[in-house]
Amino acid sequence: MDPQELQQIAARRYDEFVEDLRAMVNVDCGSFSPEGVNQIADRCQARFEAGGWKADRIPHVPAGGEPQLGDLVIGRLEGRGGPRVLMIGHTDTVFEPGTAAERPFRIEGDRATGPGVSDMKGGLLTGLFAVEVLREAGFDEFGSLTYICNPDEEIGSPFSRPHIQQAATDADAAFVLEGARENGDIVSARKGVSDFRIEILGRAAHAGVEPERGRSAILEAAHKVIALHELNGRWPGVTVNSGLIEGGTRPNVVAERCVLHVDVRSPHEETLAAAEAEVRRIADAITVPDVLVDVDDGGWHRPMEKSEAGARLVALAIEVAKDLGFELRDAATGGASDANTTSAAGVPTLDGLGPVGGDDHGPREWIDLTSVVPRISLLAGIVSRLGTRA
Repeated sequence: MDPQELQQIAARRYDEFVEDLRAMVNVDCGSFSPEGVNQIADRCQARFEAGGWKADRIPHVPAGGEPQLGDLVIGRLEGRGGPRVLMIGHTDTVFEPGTAAERPFRIEGDRATGPGVSDMKGGLLTGLFAVEVLREAGFDEFGSLTYICNPDEEIGSPFSRPHIQQAATDADAAFVLEGARENGDIVSARKGVSDFRIEILGRAAHAGVEPERGRSAILEAAHKVIALHELNGRWPGVTVNSGLIEGGTRPNVVAERCVLHVDVRSPHEETLAAAEAEVRRIADAITVPDVLVDVDDGGWHRPMEKSEAGARLVALAIEVAKDLGFELRDAATGGASDANTTSAAGVPTLDGLGPVGGDDHGPREWIDLTSVVPRISLLAGIVSRLGTRA
């Protein structure tokens, strides 16, 4: 397809995009606000069904005291034949109930602001509109299009990850609709992330009368924090941070319990595995006698490394952007997304394909409205040319 033709169609749909974005941003849909997340899911499902997609809606069933999450919506569209495309956008945000009422969707000049406007309601809509633009242009030379709208990305996609992994087994390319970087870069690499919870159990005692009978869990935690932070700089790009400590009851009580929450990140699988092993070694090494340690490393994303196939996708995106009249670059970032999951599954992946935006997760979150039409056209153009690339 001629990207300029796609851009003309996208431009005609701009006002509709802005109004849909307004409606989405004005819904509170934090990860643990399932009613609001499901309002966004309703909109995605309705759009799929109106466009002739097969829409599956999968409710979350909490287990073992888990919090209730919103529903997962998966749209599937069959084409005449060609590449099998997977797209992913999330329907949750990080914001608490009441945020949308406090600072609703607002346009100032070329910027729109509001909770989740960049991360990632703008991107979520970009994927939907890009496919609609392609279909309006008469393009159906793809094997299948699968669009996963997941409700839990902001908490690491624990519910949706298996569904994403399953969809990735039948995909030739994956596109994740997180917002572009503030300078317009798309994302071709992301650090992997491991979350460790280290619980230390000591022995309580009166700190003033008989401290020798106690075994301080906080003292043991302090030794571990120092050792953990000394891992920074050992491997290129690897970071280790003890970002949260919970422990103790009163100043005059030797602390019986302390919990460390540790964030480990690396751009490469080899060094992430090495850092994870060192964190476990430090956790198991005991300085204060008689304390017990329990380690849980259940939450993680493997690194999204830029492969040869990923580099070809980047080159294709740059080519389409040039035909649309703007310069495009790719970048690596330290944050994780669902692109880590598709990349780890061996699927060539591009991320950051939503509109240009910034200040995500904060009160000044924004997108550049002038980037909406170009980014819809960019994604549509990439999909239209996938079948011409090896």
